[in-house]
Amino acid sequence: MTAPGTRAEAPDGDTDDLDVEEALALVREGHRENRDDGTDDGAGQLPAPSPQPSGERPAERHRATPWTRAREIAARAARSHGPQSAGGTPAGTRRVPVSVDLADALGLVLAAPLDALTDLPSFDTSAMDGWAVAGPGPWQVRDEGVLAGHAQPEPLTDGEAVRIATGARVPADTTAVLRTEHGRTDSQGRLHTTREMLHGQDIRPRGQECRTGDQLLPVGTLVTPAVLGLAAAAGYDTVTAVPRPRVEVLVLGDELLATGLPHDGLIRDALGPMLPPWLRALGADVVAVRRLGDDARALRKAVAASQADLIVTTGGTAAGPVDHVHPTLERLGAELLVDGVKVRPGHPMLLARTKDHQHLVGLPGNPLAAVSGLLTLAEPLLRTLAARPAPEPYALPLREAVPGHPYDTRLIPVVLRGDHAVPLHYNGPAMLRGIAAADGLAVVPPGGARQGEEAELLDLPWAAAGIGVCFT
Repeated sequence: MTAPGTRAEAPDGDTDDLDVEEALALVREGHRENRDDGTDDGAGQLPAPSPQPSGERPAERHRATPWTRAREIAARAARSHGPQSAGGTPAGTRRVPVSVDLADALGLVLAAPLDALTDLPSFDTSAMDGWAVAGPGPWQVRDEGVLAGHAQPEPLTDGEAVRIATGARVPADTTAVLRTEHGRTDSQGRLHTTREMLHGQDIRPRGQECRTGDQLLPVGTLVTPAVLGLAAAAGYDTVTAVPRPRVEVLVLGDELLATGLPHDGLIRDALGPMLPPWLRALGADVVAVRRLGDDARALRKAVAASQADLIVTTGGTAAGPVDHVHPTLERLGAELLVDGVKVRPGHPMLLARTKDHQHLVGLPGNPLAAVSGLLTLAEPLLRTLAARPAPEPYALPLREAVPGHPYDTRLIPVVLRGDHAVPLHYNGPAMLRGIAAADGLAVVPPGGARQGEEAELLDLPWAAAGIGVCFT
């Protein structure tokens, strides 16, 4: 969906002057956030900034990566800088293409052109139910008709007609197909037309759609239901595609319950049930979901042993006594590409390269903060790995004002009502009530947004506007 006021640059725009080395340089230069938990009071009111030390500008205290830049880094982190492979793999992916059955190919990206294996149609066919006729009328009608799926019928002679079904092979020497509603028979059984008929009318000639060897779709095409239909019509049983990125989810935290009601300081794990289907909606193949608790040794072992393209961890990204993600990455020699993002909620998210072809996205433990991290870092990286096209950015005016953070971008759940986005008020970092009813997230710049001001929107993969649920 595109709306007036679309921002000129996508939030994960492919700018030519940014690469992973620059991202690393930003980290080395101190582009590191004070690791708070990214919380506000749940009603959009943020605490006033503390007094600045003498001579220090406010922006200098907030050294995390800007939100737009973080998305660019994540998109580029998975990108191959080498030449396109001989097999035609789409630029931007280092994944080896695979042959995939049509039934399993939905949502993948073609890694080889879809070329016509035959003429379409592969023989002259009737476009309508009616009669195949030869020469001018009236016509004498044969006793037996022609049905789809049958062998080539006997040729017609001038003055002869035969009943024919849609999709059936047209007899040789057919002049046209006369539609059922345009013909009548007289008392002698002869067929007459009730309106003027043109030569070749309602006949789909062989090769009308394509000829053998024609390129139907190029490399990089997203496999939609229509693409599957075209591939099947063209004779394909499989397509060559970029495989789904493999993702392993590591759920951290001793305080998490898998079942039952919260009790005795324990809380239900919301991210374990939420993240895998969300990642699948982003095109990933979730190969494992593991609950590790607050166990540094188990975390290190799991990360070191993982063969996934992307590891997603939940919680443990701040600097508390049981926050083990940073120390684990340091011990494993991982490269921090993003260490904190100037976004609320979700400040302490991170992105690291753990191996040559493997990355780790560390999500905050608060549920909405984790959603923020998922859309900020995991979505652009997975999209690049899968060679999927970036969505077109768009913006809508806000129905009401949204308070802003002094320095950071805010991501606020919204529902779409007509040509406006309506902010939802249950938007604290630990709250899921707002996002569960949302159609998307509004990107609110530092300082906030006024009523009627346009805000960039991030769609949710399954969102449908107008469902009539609005917690405002």
